[in-house]
Amino acid sequence: MEDRVRRALQTVVDTGTAQIFVRYKGAGAPVVLLHGHPRTSATWHRVAPLLVDRGYRVICPDLRGYGRSIGPAPQSDHSQQSKREMAGDILAVARHLGHERFHLVGHDRGSYVALRLALDRPDSVDRLVLMDCIPISEHLRRVDARFATAWWHWFFFAQPEIPERVINADPEEWYRPKADAASMGEENHAELMAAVRTQSVVRSMLEDYRAGLGIDREHEEADRRMRRKIASPTLVLWSRLDDLESLYGDPLAIWRDWAESVTGFGIDSGHHMAEEAAPAVVAAVGGFLGGRTSAVRDPSRR
Repeated sequence: MEDRVRRALQTVVDTGTAQIFVRYKGAGAPVVLLHGHPRTSATWHRVAPLLVDRGYRVICPDLRGYGRSIGPAPQSDHSQQSKREMAGDILAVARHLGHERFHLVGHDRGSYVALRLALDRPDSVDRLVLMDCIPISEHLRRVDARFATAWWHWFFFAQPEIPERVINADPEEWYRPKADAASMGEENHAELMAAVRTQSVVRSMLEDYRAGLGIDREHEEADRRMRRKIASPTLVLWSRLDDLESLYGDPLAIWRDWAESVTGFGIDSGHHMAEEAAPAVVAAVGGFLGGRTSAVRDPSRR
């Protein structure tokens, strides 16, 4: 499957403030796949070819500052890595490839970019899929000892300079526990390791989290005050073997406050479900993008 990703077309799109590396392949309705931390667009190497086989044009960018994409220098308020700026990159990529409107799928940190794009530009997002997430502000409204213990990295990454020194001292060892070559795929793993050995990439990934606790939270709280909701039909998927359900119960109960039309279910997988459970992800995403909303379910459940 990784060979098919390697054969995908590649380009770099200048968005004005960033240089975004993009893989793309296929014909038909466009669907943009956004990766999470600390992955790159290669995380989709098992999912993307199956969506191409279903008749989609699949577009996989590296988020700004991640992988082979280059973002601007850090600002004091971390706004250069805000999800609004990152969403602007994705819109520019889609337009560069000839698409004013597209389906959008986001996982982990990529889901926050997808949420921001869907809220800011509802005219551009056809159907939206959000994987293993709730809004940043919803996490922060619910912070307790369990969350702080399980998600301590949010607050560690927010510290100035310290995480850069710690991670860059041995980046491969830092990321090794959640980056197994056998489960990820050899080439996906090699691409990740090359990225985390690059100090500017590590800095950008940390800036992503710093923006999350500040300017991104402010943007989401403004959305809530204005009662803005996602207009696009929305599918939420979460990993049954990760901790979203144990922390919050049914994630859909939270997402109903953020989306006009939302459905979803859990996938029998760990957090990196695109790598661990690609057939289940493709069945769910493909069915939803094809127009089936209420009938979509986890095909791994009987």
